Amino acid sequence: MTKPVTLPPATLGIIGGGQLGRMMAEAAKPLGYRVVVVDPQPDAPAGQVADQQLVAAYDDRVALAQLAQQCDVLTYEFENVDAETLAEVSTPAQLPQGVEILNITSDRLLEKQFIERQGIPVTDFQAVDHLDDLSAAVAKLGTPAILKTRHGGYDGHGQWNVPNPASVEQLLQTVDPKVGPFLLEKQLTFSEEVSMMVTRAADGQITTWPLAHNVHQDHILKVTQVNADDDPRLTEAAEAAAAKIAAGLQLRGVLGVEMFVVDHQIVVNELAPRPHNSGHYTIEGCNISQFEGHVRSIMGLPIAKPRLIEPEATMINLLGDQLTQAQQSLPDYPEWHFHDYQKDQIKPHRKMAHITVLGHANRQRLLEWEQTHHENN
Repeated sequence: MTKPVTLPPATLGIIGGGQLGRMMAEAAKPLGYRVVVVDPQPDAPAGQVADQQLVAAYDDRVALAQLAQQCDVLTYEFENVDAETLAEVSTPAQLPQGVEILNITSDRLLEKQFIERQGIPVTDFQAVDHLDDLSAAVAKLGTPAILKTRHGGYDGHGQWNVPNPASVEQLLQTVDPKVGPFLLEKQLTFSEEVSMMVTRAADGQITTWPLAHNVHQDHILKVTQVNADDDPRLTEAAEAAAAKIAAGLQLRGVLGVEMFVVDHQIVVNELAPRPHNSGHYTIEGCNISQFEGHVRSIMGLPIAKPRLIEPEATMINLLGDQLTQAQQSLPDYPEWHFHDYQKDQIKPHRKMAHITVLGHANRQRLLEWEQTHHENN
C-alpha cells in the first residue's frame, strides 16, 4: 500500500518559533512548502523566515485551531506541547508524529520505562512522587544521584545534585515541591556523552545520522564533534539503540537520542522528539540535514542515507554575549558557517547562535577561538 505524500506547495505548521523552528522552516522553504509558526514572541526567530507567524501562547486553543485550519501538516520544535489540545484541533493525517511520543518524552519517568521496555540500558532510577519520598528513594538508589523534575526542565533547569544522603535535608528546604513529581537518577561515571539523530520514513525505513560526541558546560551543550573514523562498535551500538527506539515509537520526524558511554557500552539518557542541538552540524556537515530529514519524514518523502561530506565536522554553541564576539571575528574566519538565531535580546547562558566548520585544521582554529572568547556574564 502506498503511503500518503504531502507535496509542495502544501503548508507546514510549526508550534514554537525558536531556533529549531527557524531551521525547520529554512529546510522546508527550498522544498517549496509554505510555513506558518505559532509563538508568543512577536518576530520570533522562526517567524522571521516563515510565511506567517501567529502571535499566541503555545497552548492557546484558538491559535492552535487556526494553525490546523491553515496547514496541511503540523509539527513542533519542543516536547512540552499541550498534546491534548493539539490532538483535539488536528486530524491524525495532519499530525504524522502523533501525540503519544509527546506523552512519553515529556515525562522522564515514562521515557525511562519506555526505553527499558525496548531492552536498552538506562541509568538506574526511582520515581519520587513527593519530596517526602526523597529520603526513601535515596536510601534505595544510593548516591551520588541527580533529582530531576519529571516534566519540563532543560539545559540544567529543574535538576539538583544529591551528592550524599546528608544533602537531602537541604534539598527539602530549597526545592519547591510544586515543581514535582520528580525522578531520582543514579549518577553515572561515564567516559563521554554522545548523541545520534534518527528518523523513520513513511514506509518504515529507519535512517540515522553520524554519531555526535558532545561536551557540556554547566549542563548546556557547548561543543559537538563528529568523526568519520569513529569506533565502528560504538557507532553500531548507538545505531541499534536508536533504531529500536524509532521502531518502538513508530517514529515520524527526527528524534534525538542522548547517550552516555560507560565501559565502551551505550546507556541511553534522554530522548528529544524533534531535531536536536547536537545535530546542527548536519546542515553543512552532511548531504542531508536533520532538519530536511525531519520535513521529509513528516511529509512522506523519501530520505537519502546521511553521510559526512568531510571526515570531520565541529559545531559550537554561542551563549550570551559570545554572539557579539563572534560577529566581530567574522572577517578573520572565512571557513565559519555562522548561524545567528536573531533572538530579541542577549541573555546570559542563552543559546544565541552556532558555528560549524568542516575539516581538522578548521576544527582546531574554531576550538582555539572558543577557548579565548568566553561568555561574559
